[in-house]
Amino acid sequence: MEQTGQATILVVDDDEFNLKLFNKMLSIEGYAVRTASSGEAALASVAEQLPDLILLDVMMPGIDGFEVARRLKADARTRAIPVIMVTALEDQESRLKGLDTGAEDFLSKPVHRAELLLRVKSLLNR
Repeated sequence: MEQTGQATILVVDDDEFNLKLFNKMLSIEGYAVRTASSGEAALASVAEQLPDLILLDVMMPGIDGFEVARRLKADARTRAIPVIMVTALEDQESRLKGLDTGAEDFLSKPVHRAELLLRVKSLLNR
C-alpha cells in the first residue's frame, strides 16, 4: 500500500447520491477516489487495482458489505487493506458482525465530514 503521495480510496455504495457525496468530501482533501455501486463491482475493482482504503456500505443488493469485507479479509492479497463499514444500522449486533468480518472501523449514516476524514487519516497512517 502507498505510504506517500496520493492515497486511493474505493467508495462502495449502491446509492448514487452517497457515492457523489463521499467522492466530493474525499477528493477535496487530495485523495484519489474510485467508486463502485455494488459488492460485485467492488470486488472486481479491487482485483484490478488495490486501493489504500475501502469505505464499504453494509446494505446493498446482491453481495452485501459484510460478505465483501469477509472475502477481502480472507484473501492474502487484500487482507491488509483497511475497511471502514458505513451503515445506517445502529444496532450493536450489526457493528459486531462488521468487526467480525475484519473491518477496522465503522461510520454511521449520515456521515459527518470531520469524523470521516479523521478515521480515514488514522487508518491510512498506520
